[in-house]
Amino acid sequence: MNMPILAQTSNNSNQVTMTSPEIVDFINAHRQAVATIEKPYVELHHRSFMSKVPQVLGVKDAAKFIASSFYQGNGSAKLERQIYVFPKREACLMAMSYSYELQAQVFDRMTAMEEALKKPAITLPDFTDPAEAAMAWAEQYKAKQLAEKQVAVLAPKAQALDTIANTSQTYCLRECAKTIGIKESDLIDLLLLKKWIYREPSSNPKKKGKLQPYAQYVTCGVFINRASPVMADSFGVERVHLNMQVTAFGLTRITGLVNKNKGDAAA
Repeated sequence: MNMPILAQTSNNSNQVTMTSPEIVDFINAHRQAVATIEKPYVELHHRSFMSKVPQVLGVKDAAKFIASSFYQGNGSAKLERQIYVFPKREACLMAMSYSYELQAQVFDRMTAMEEALKKPAITLPDFTDPAEAAMAWAEQYKAKQLAEKQVAVLAPKAQALDTIANTSQTYCLRECAKTIGIKESDLIDLLLLKKWIYREPSSNPKKKGKLQPYAQYVTCGVFINRASPVMADSFGVERVHLNMQVTAFGLTRITGLVNKNKGDAAA
């Protein structure tokens, strides 16, 4: 199966797209996640999705997004098939034709991707130069120590946490949990409960979906999405993966949320 990955077309580096196989896998992963005994999982086949596209978008508009790709058949040979490559608006319309929840997740995902692509590429230090590598490590360590010290000082007063975010350092959730002093799993559960983040559907029932921030918390600067390097797959489609990171400002807001939750629980 194709993993639900957002694609960036090679003819327009500023446009984020999803292919029809990706949307089908996204829908099937969602159906598996919400399936119950009363409403068991029913797989959506790509051919069924393809036949629905002209009904939703109209025959004339649907034709604008037709493309072709190769996929692995039952044998060893690769087979060619017709697909669609949708920009944001049409991807959201197709997702909405199945459920509003899917539409919201596709919209948030593609919005986050757009924001990530707007950010300038990060120039990494030359790690083959020992002096430059040592300097980069020292600067990163210093910034992290400063942020942790600031959080420790201001943690008891959530209303004062807004003053911290003066560093470009970012953190994963594990680092945030360690800095705040709680378990990573407890922090994730709290952020999911408060709807700061959500978990993407996973096409693998044995593996949890990837955590992603809701668009409003990216917009207000709590999270950012670090885009992976653009790489072309075997279909010639350039792909960008998103990795959620917490900003220094976001660390202060999350600390405030944790403290408030502890206070509410103790009350």
